[in-house]
Amino acid sequence: MNVSEIEKDIYSSFASIATTIGYSDIHGMIIGALTVSDNRLSLQELSEKTGYSISTLSLSLDLLEFFGMVKKIKNAGDRKLYIELQGDLLEGLKKAFIMKIQKSTNDALCRFKGYEESLKNSKDANKEKVINVLKILEDETQRLNKYIGLLSKIKLK
Repeated sequence: MNVSEIEKDIYSSFASIATTIGYSDIHGMIIGALTVSDNRLSLQELSEKTGYSISTLSLSLDLLEFFGMVKKIKNAGDRKLYIELQGDLLEGLKKAFIMKIQKSTNDALCRFKGYEESLKNSKDANKEKVINVLKILEDETQRLNKYIGLLSKIKLK
């Protein structure tokens, strides 16, 4: 295996991790390319390494920058945009993972509340059974939210 093939395999590994936690493979490819380069890359270089267009990369970089995983840099007198890894990679992944779960559980809680509201005036014979099940699901989802909150406070070494 040559160096180029190994680099592509590393990008693919990072892409797989990104999709496992519910994000696009492009996010993983970006992190992989920046990790392998061990230096900042111009947006054009990043496009060449990952195979994604500059416009597609730009959208994905905004999310990675929000998570504190990358930083966009413009040098004075240079029109190019450069991207570099920033912060702790594992902390960034943790933040992305936790935010994804919190969004999902909060969406579920809103749906459960909506179902309960819509059943209040229902004449369906199974109404009470469904409301009880919704209450159990709500309690368990809130319990999960509490657990995720505790996980978010853990400091990684």
